[in-house]
Amino acid sequence: MDKKDDTKSTVITIDGKEYKTKDMSAEQQYAIAQIKNLQGKSASLKFDLDQIQRAQNSFTNALIESLQKTDDVEVKVS
Repeated sequence: MDKKDDTKSTVITIDGKEYKTKDMSAEQQYAIAQIKNLQGKSASLKFDLDQIQRAQNSFTNALIESLQKTDDVEVKVS
């Protein structure tokens, strides 16, 4: 076997067994491409969700803080 072929072939492991993608059918290679793409999308969505959750926490904390300041002012005025 040519070394160039070995370096170009991707090997994936499923259930402890190694498979060379170059030996797979077009349908199997397509499924791998879909899985890789979905993994990327999943990571991107998790990244976005982290940002959203931190922003939500920040706004929640800001609201709580402003309400506490308002409560403090009302207590002092009373």
